[in-house]
Amino acid sequence: MERILAKYIPENAVMPCFELIKRNNVHLKIVNERKTRHGDYRQLLDGQHLITVNAGENKYRFLITLIHEIAHLVAFEKFGRNIKPHGNEWKYTFQQLMIPFISPSIFPTDLLKVVANHFRNPKSSSDIDSLLAVTLKKYDENQDICFIFELPLGSIFRIADGRVFQKGRKRVKCFECIEINTKKVYVFQPHAEVEPLKM
Repeated sequence: MERILAKYIPENAVMPCFELIKRNNVHLKIVNERKTRHGDYRQLLDGQHLITVNAGENKYRFLITLIHEIAHLVAFEKFGRNIKPHGNEWKYTFQQLMIPFISPSIFPTDLLKVVANHFRNPKSSSDIDSLLAVTLKKYDENQDICFIFELPLGSIFRIADGRVFQKGRKRVKCFECIEINTKKVYVFQPHAEVEPLKM
């Protein structure tokens, strides 16, 4: 398991993660990248704890996602199954589990500051924290994807489901974009990941 983890997370996080996995009896499954989620946790009918994490994640996002999912398991075990999935009990658990990893031996300096700030009040997804999403993106292998806020007004782009849009005006923090085929207007977060197209 350590050798497998070493392919996906920072070197100095391997042993602490392995210990968490072992201590909590986790069956970790690394899966093909899903567009709708970075990972998930569920308890199987036989009582086994299954955590899946996308293989395509960069090593820092993979680590955060893995601890996020382990925090679900630990929070449910400690506080009961009736808690909100991303409620206060989960946030507290996630913070406590992440503390040993918020270190310059694991995260590069630019990312460390953002991660430390994020964990003052962790969100249900790293994608909701726009600064964290943008900073994590610097460490992605696929650099063909960019954020909407980086595109000039009027740019044409494709989203993960294949639909094509034209970037429109900014409305407070978000951008109004027109779907090319239907002419419908959609609102996008500034850090939504898109693929620019040349038309």
